[in-house]
Amino acid sequence: MCLTGKIMQGKKTNRGRASLLPAILFTAALTASPAVQAENIMGQNPPEKAPIEYALPTELATETLLLGVAKAGDRLVAVGNWGHIVLSDDKGLTWRQAQKVPTRTTLTSVYFTDDKHGWAVGHDTIILHTQDGGETWEMQYSDPPAETPLLTVWFANSEHGIAAGSFSFMLETFDGGKTWENRPVLEEELEEFEEPHLNMIFWGPDRQTQVLIASEAGNFFRSSDAGKTWEILNLPYRGSFWSGMVTKTGRILALGMRGHIFRSDDFGNTWEQSATGADQSYGGGVQLSDGVIVAVGLAGTVSYSSDNGESFTTVIRPSRTGLTNVAEGANDQVVLFGDQGIALQPAHLPKEPPPGS
Repeated sequence: MCLTGKIMQGKKTNRGRASLLPAILFTAALTASPAVQAENIMGQNPPEKAPIEYALPTELATETLLLGVAKAGDRLVAVGNWGHIVLSDDKGLTWRQAQKVPTRTTLTSVYFTDDKHGWAVGHDTIILHTQDGGETWEMQYSDPPAETPLLTVWFANSEHGIAAGSFSFMLETFDGGKTWENRPVLEEELEEFEEPHLNMIFWGPDRQTQVLIASEAGNFFRSSDAGKTWEILNLPYRGSFWSGMVTKTGRILALGMRGHIFRSDDFGNTWEQSATGADQSYGGGVQLSDGVIVAVGLAGTVSYSSDNGESFTTVIRPSRTGLTNVAEGANDQVVLFGDQGIALQPAHLPKEPPPGS
C-alpha cells in the first residue's frame, strides 16, 4: 500500500525526549528538543559555528561504540562515538584511526561515492567530508543548538547528496556539500508520530533513480527520481525499521524491531515477511560476494540467509553485546560493529553433516 502525505516545513512536534535508535542503537537515549527555532535549521549554513574539538587518538577507538560502516574502494571505514573514525585496508583484520577528524560528537553514518570521496554525519547536525579515503576529514556543516541528530547520509553522485535524521529533518546539497539546504519531505498522517525519524537512506533496485528511506511506525519513504519527490509506503508491521538493503536480484529487505524482516520484489508495492527466528531488533545487514545475507542486531543477534532473504537462521553470540552493523571481511568472516567496537564472526553457518555420517 502506498500513500502520499502532505508537505512538511521543517517544524518539530511536541514529542519531547525521543529515542533515536540508529544513533543510540545500543547505548543511552538521545534527546531531541522540540523548542528549536526554524531559523536555526534553515538555509545554507548554521547561524553560529562552535569551536572545533578534534577527535583524540586512542587505542580504544575499535573497542567503543561504532555505528556506521562503508566501503571506500577496498577500504572499510567505520564511524562511532567521540568522533572516532577507523580504517581497515585488510578487510577488517587490522584497524587504525583517521588522522584528522574535526569533532568529538557521535557519528552515526558514513557513505562513499568512490575510493576517495565520502561523507559522515552524526549528532550536532554535523556533516564531515573526506577527499582522501577517510584519512582526513573537514567539517561541512554543524549546528549543535538545533539538537537535531543526523542519522543517515547518501549521495547519488559526487555533487547531489542527502543527510537526514530525527523528526524527518533533511538537508540536501547539489555541490558536493559546499552548501546544504533544509528541505521538506512528505509526511503521512500517522496516529502516533507526526514526523517520523529518517533512520537510513539507501539506493533502490535500479541504483539510478530509485531511493528508499527506512523510518518509524512501519513506514518507508520511496523516491523514483533520486530524491526530488517522495511518497510513503506503509509496511504490514507497524514497528520501526532501522535499516534496509537491496540484494543482487533487486529484492528490498527492510530490517526492523523484534526480529522483523520484510522483503519486496516490486520496489515496495507489496511486502512479505521473512522468517528469522529472532526476537531482537536488527541494526544492519550485508550481502556477501557469494550471495549469503547476514543481518545483525541487539543481544548478539546474527542471522544468515542463503535464499535471498526469504528465510534466516539466527545464532546468538556468547557475549550478547548489541550489534549495529556488519561488513564482509577476510578469511570467510564478517566484521561486526556494535557497542563494544569491532569483532569477527564466521561468514557462514557450519554445514550440517550428511545423514548417516
